[in-house]
Amino acid sequence: MKYLLVLAVIAFAIGLWRSRRRQQAAPAKPGRGRLAPPQDMVECAHCGLHLPRSEAVEAAGSSYCSAQHLAQSRAPRR
Repeated sequence: MKYLLVLAVIAFAIGLWRSRRRQQAAPAKPGRGRLAPPQDMVECAHCGLHLPRSEAVEAAGSSYCSAQHLAQSRAPRR
Protein backbone atom coordinates (compact mmCIF):
# COMPACT_ATOMS: atom_id res chain seq x y z
CA MET A 1 0.00 0.00 0.00
CA LYS A 2 2.87 2.35 0.83
CA TYR A 3 4.50 1.74 -2.60
CA LEU A 4 1.22 2.38 -4.38
CA LEU A 5 0.92 5.78 -2.68
CA VAL A 6 4.52 6.69 -3.62
CA LEU A 7 3.89 5.59 -7.20
CA ALA A 8 0.72 7.73 -7.36
CA VAL A 9 2.57 10.81 -6.08
CA ILE A 10 5.39 10.31 -8.61
CA ALA A 11 2.90 9.84 -11.47
CA PHE A 12 1.04 13.01 -10.42
CA ALA A 13 4.31 15.00 -10.26
CA ILE A 14 5.39 13.80 -13.70
CA GLY A 15 1.98 14.63 -15.18
CA LEU A 16 2.07 18.12 -13.67
CA TRP A 17 5.60 18.69 -14.94
CA ARG A 18 4.71 17.57 -18.49
CA SER A 19 1.57 19.71 -18.66
CA ARG A 20 3.54 22.82 -17.66
CA ARG A 21 6.16 22.11 -20.33
CA ARG A 22 3.43 21.87 -22.97
CA GLN A 23 1.90 25.17 -21.86
CA GLN A 24 5.24 26.95 -22.07
CA ALA A 25 5.99 25.57 -25.53
CA ALA A 26 2.54 26.31 -26.97
CA PRO A 27 2.91 30.08 -27.62
CA ALA A 28 5.88 29.54 -29.96
CA LYS A 29 3.96 27.32 -32.42
CA PRO A 30 1.19 29.53 -33.96
CA GLY A 31 3.39 31.60 -36.28
CA ARG A 32 5.53 28.68 -37.32
CA GLY A 33 3.16 27.04 -39.81
CA ARG A 34 2.12 30.12 -41.78
CA LEU A 35 3.43 30.57 -45.30
CA ALA A 36 3.79 33.79 -47.20
CA PRO A 37 1.33 34.29 -50.06
CA PRO A 38 2.69 33.35 -53.50
CA GLN A 39 4.27 36.09 -55.58
CA ASP A 40 4.46 36.68 -59.33
CA MET A 41 7.78 35.57 -60.79
CA VAL A 42 9.59 37.47 -63.56
CA GLU A 43 12.61 36.65 -65.69
CA CYS A 44 15.68 38.89 -65.88
CA ALA A 45 15.94 40.21 -69.45
CA HIS A 46 19.75 40.05 -69.27
CA CYS A 47 20.63 36.69 -67.66
CA GLY A 48 17.33 34.78 -67.54
CA LEU A 49 17.21 34.40 -63.74
CA HIS A 50 13.69 34.02 -62.31
CA LEU A 51 12.93 36.11 -59.21
CA PRO A 52 9.89 37.57 -57.39
CA ARG A 53 8.48 40.71 -59.00
CA SER A 54 8.89 42.59 -55.69
CA GLU A 55 12.69 42.09 -55.84
CA ALA A 56 13.11 42.92 -59.54
CA VAL A 57 14.33 46.19 -61.04
CA GLU A 58 11.91 47.21 -63.78
CA ALA A 59 12.61 49.58 -66.65
CA ALA A 60 11.05 50.07 -70.10
CA GLY A 61 8.70 47.13 -69.67
CA SER A 62 11.49 44.67 -68.83
CA SER A 63 12.56 43.19 -65.51
CA TYR A 64 16.12 42.78 -64.29
CA CYS A 65 17.62 40.97 -61.31
CA SER A 66 19.93 43.88 -60.38
CA ALA A 67 20.75 47.45 -61.27
CA GLN A 68 24.03 46.21 -62.76
CA HIS A 69 22.19 44.03 -65.30
CA LEU A 70 19.92 46.96 -66.14
CA ALA A 71 22.98 49.12 -66.82
CA GLN A 72 24.68 46.39 -68.85
CA SER A 73 21.63 45.89 -71.04
CA ARG A 74 21.39 49.64 -71.73
CA ALA A 75 25.10 49.99 -72.55
CA PRO A 76 25.91 50.03 -76.27
CA ARG A 77 27.39 46.74 -77.47
CA ARG A 78 30.69 46.79 -79.35
